[in-house]
Amino acid sequence: MAKTILSKIMVMSVVNIFPFIAAAQEVPDSIVGQDLNEIVIEAPKVIRKADMDVYYPSQSAVESSHDGIQLLHNLMIPSLTVTEALGSIKAAGQSVQIRINGREASVDQVKGLLPETVKRVEWIDNPGLRYNGASYVLNFIVTNPTLGGSLQTEGRQAMNTAWGDYFVDSKFNNGRSQFEIGGVFKLTNKVKSHRDYKETFNYPDGSSLTRTESPLGGHVDNTFGRIMGSYSYIKPDTTTLYFGVSVDPSAPDYWESKGLLSLSDESDDIILTDSHGTKGTTPKISAYFEHNFPKKQTFVVDFNSSFYLGKSYSDYIERLPNSYNNLTDIHTLIKDCNQAYGIEANYIKKWRNSRLTTGVSYTANRNRSTYENLGGEIFHQRQDKIYIFSEYFHRINKVTFTVGVGAQYTDYMFKETGQGNHSWNLRPQATISYQLNQKHQFRLSFQTWQSTPSLAESNVTPQQIDGFQWRVGNPDLKTANSYMLTLRYNFNLPCVAGSFGVRSFMSPNAITPYLYWDDNKLITSYENSRGLRNLTLFLSPQIEIIPNWLMASGYLQYRVERMRGRDYKLSNQNWSGNVNIMFSHWGFELMGQYVRAAHDLWGEKISWGENLSIVQLTYNWKKWQFGAGIIMPFGRYDQGSRMLSRWNTNEQHMRIDMRMPYISIGYNLQWGRQKNGANKLIDVDANVDHSTAGGR
Repeated sequence: MAKTILSKIMVMSVVNIFPFIAAAQEVPDSIVGQDLNEIVIEAPKVIRKADMDVYYPSQSAVESSHDGIQLLHNLMIPSLTVTEALGSIKAAGQSVQIRINGREASVDQVKGLLPETVKRVEWIDNPGLRYNGASYVLNFIVTNPTLGGSLQTEGRQAMNTAWGDYFVDSKFNNGRSQFEIGGVFKLTNKVKSHRDYKETFNYPDGSSLTRTESPLGGHVDNTFGRIMGSYSYIKPDTTTLYFGVSVDPSAPDYWESKGLLSLSDESDDIILTDSHGTKGTTPKISAYFEHNFPKKQTFVVDFNSSFYLGKSYSDYIERLPNSYNNLTDIHTLIKDCNQAYGIEANYIKKWRNSRLTTGVSYTANRNRSTYENLGGEIFHQRQDKIYIFSEYFHRINKVTFTVGVGAQYTDYMFKETGQGNHSWNLRPQATISYQLNQKHQFRLSFQTWQSTPSLAESNVTPQQIDGFQWRVGNPDLKTANSYMLTLRYNFNLPCVAGSFGVRSFMSPNAITPYLYWDDNKLITSYENSRGLRNLTLFLSPQIEIIPNWLMASGYLQYRVERMRGRDYKLSNQNWSGNVNIMFSHWGFELMGQYVRAAHDLWGEKISWGENLSIVQLTYNWKKWQFGAGIIMPFGRYDQGSRMLSRWNTNEQHMRIDMRMPYISIGYNLQWGRQKNGANKLIDVDANVDHSTAGGR
């Protein structure tokens, strides 16, 4: 009997190694069965698979969590930064693709998960070909009860400014069917901000001009909402159907800065008002079908579409003090009516120690942009992508390998000018792992992916930025290729678990901006550069200081990189990372978080994201959760960039008044037995692109 159980456990471990298998969710979840329960009891908190790390929530983590976001934070996955107050999930400063039972999901949908239904969390730091270039994937595997319903609500409001977020989600089950409806509202209204800015223009004749901006004020608006609903039908072991709709209306996403410009040529100071923003609505529709055939075969089809109706605008105004006449008045208004459609089909065949997955997808974007500032001139762009892939997974004793290749065809065209481009690109990928034992694992992975030109990068319509700066897209851009090789050592030691590794990245024809003078105009356009290369060392530990009471986790990385373009060669090196500390006991949870953003070199610019610090205290009581915290209790909010072009050097720091104390309250009501969303093996992405009005 023991040998039989052990054999089953080994089989289930193999099933969870390959990312497709993670996405397959062991369709349905009942396949996990009693064997996985034995793994939970006997295995350590982190299970190292060939292509993922699997985290099992402890009983104390579940009991101290109010929703899926808080549970994820309580898992303390080392390289992950979970910021509950801001509703963000990132890894090493990069975006994370979130999935629930393999179906691509949003942060708000993770918040709607009931902690006790989360069976395990799969952390994939080297995603396979089906994830289509994602940097990281986080997959929640949840149980699938059959009856009942739930109502979850949460509100968070700052005490000193108009900032907050509110959430509600309800699920109703009837046999094999589930109905879900929910909504999100996030408020950011006139939060104070300003900009520290200095720039120097170097002219072809050797002369130069320096402009220094002293801040006079400004503010940020970013209020938006989302209404979502879904229906799912699940017949265990046979068929899954899913249909979802959502609408994302948004108030103006607006940023405004006012400053006093001092010029090095001793001319009069200038009052500058610089603002830009967007406003629009994005409805989305998705449909999904999955069927399991005999002999461990699965066929899946997924359809996704989204639409965008909105506008992008910017204003740049210069005037002399005590004067109502504008020296420079630039107004840009672009109205978009854009569509995106995507469909994907996968076939999966399983054997005892191996698995074959093949798939094909098609994505189409149709963009219609009206430039009101150009007399209502209309431009059309179409973009089509076809992606085909095949991937094979196999285990031989302690060695596991995954090999595959994808091929992507990209075609885009501007209707009015007849300009465009098309190309075929191969995407080989491979991973090999050696499991010495449960405490030590080595993993070597090679990934490739492609990046297609965006609407802003390829649009030939000139956009004026300020008095003499313009932006013009390049329709001759080609799809850019990226390659990454990662060697990682994973360890599970008493009270300490984590990873140490080295990563090499190369993008030999990266799409980057470049600057040039055309008469008296400084033009920003885009090119396929001569490449970016970087090398990164990273360490991500999780430390159990006091078991079940005090834990710490973090991520530390050091990167050196080199960028080459049309007429420049630049280098950069920096440290970045995050640290999380959590103390929990008697229903209370005290959390501290600090994030230092990476300084990334791209083109002739070094950019950095948000440097953040947060302290939060929560208390769970029955169905209620009460919380209080403060954003930026120490340090200074900073997000900015530094331009290193020989024609324009500048440094910009965006400052937002983010020192915000807040309170939160949540309520979680359940009845009967809950039924979670449909288990989707694949999820095709069809997100609309939209225009960006020019701005400094």
